[in-house]
Amino acid sequence: MRRLPFRRLLSVATLAVVGAATLGTTAACGDDTDAAGGSGPVTLRLGYFPNITHAPAVVGVEKGIFTEKLGSGVKLDTKTFNAGPAAIEALFSGALDATYIGPNPTVNAFSKSKGEAVRVISGAASGGVALVVKPEITSVEQLRGKKIATPQLGNTQDVALRYWLKEKGLATTKEGGGDVKVVPQENAQTLETFTSGTIDGAWVPEPFVSRLVNAGGKVLVDERDLWPDKKFVITNLIVSTKFLKAHPDVVKKLVEGQVAANDFVNSKPDEAQQAISDHIGKITGKPLDLKLIKQAWPTLEFTNDPIPSSLKVGLDHAVAVELTAPVDLTGLYDLTYLNEVLKAQGKPEVTQP
Repeated sequence: MRRLPFRRLLSVATLAVVGAATLGTTAACGDDTDAAGGSGPVTLRLGYFPNITHAPAVVGVEKGIFTEKLGSGVKLDTKTFNAGPAAIEALFSGALDATYIGPNPTVNAFSKSKGEAVRVISGAASGGVALVVKPEITSVEQLRGKKIATPQLGNTQDVALRYWLKEKGLATTKEGGGDVKVVPQENAQTLETFTSGTIDGAWVPEPFVSRLVNAGGKVLVDERDLWPDKKFVITNLIVSTKFLKAHPDVVKKLVEGQVAANDFVNSKPDEAQQAISDHIGKITGKPLDLKLIKQAWPTLEFTNDPIPSSLKVGLDHAVAVELTAPVDLTGLYDLTYLNEVLKAQGKPEVTQP
């Protein structure tokens, strides 16, 4: 029997965008002659998360791919973030021009600005999400009365879990009630709460899936199995419309960097994995375990296609579980430069929604 695609997304809670606390900066903030167009080089302020699902961004920065593609006329200023709302707040405040980000905050930004603030200019990654549970749990029905963690109320994984449970006849509430108790918590907490028995499982992205499995958990649901062709967006590349209009040439070069970074990630996985470990170590002070990266790697696909259909379905699911109102996504995608770059390289173009 064909499983229905489902998914993740938006929340009223996440529309209240939180403060932009960054983990660090990989290029010093200097001369800002730039985004409004002045003398000197244009500054492109690019955000991303130091994790595996943002591999094209991490590798693109670590290996100098973006710097090379942007050229001497553009100064790259990179900033790292812990969560999507902080990156969107930075973009809204003018502290960021473009960022790698998940589908939930992408839609939040578009909705909050009434379709004016951002455009998706490329995809980056698909997959890398699963429901990991205690080994004695072997069926959906055994989740009744259990506590399952998600990263944040209304975030992409939270909506994914709630919708999947709803489809299976199990109710949840925003307050943590219902047939299954959904417990929003930071991903960094999940390993401790899982091993201590405080929670019975978690619907999370990599590398937290692999960490929970290594701690004795098992995958009950691989989210890829719930989507057509096992594809759904986990990371987009978005740009502020203000920067896009002011510097379309720079945006095209950024897209060239994204395509080149994905080429590197896909053609040289061992080097890419080492680059991710090293880069995360520079930012956090502790390299990400290379064995963990290799374990998580097969669950991810690094693609330039933003898979718009999955984002729309995810929004529909968020509406179905009453975590958001419907949003008109017309105008969210501008894949013009992506397709120009792909065509010039003889690669298949991406369908513009």
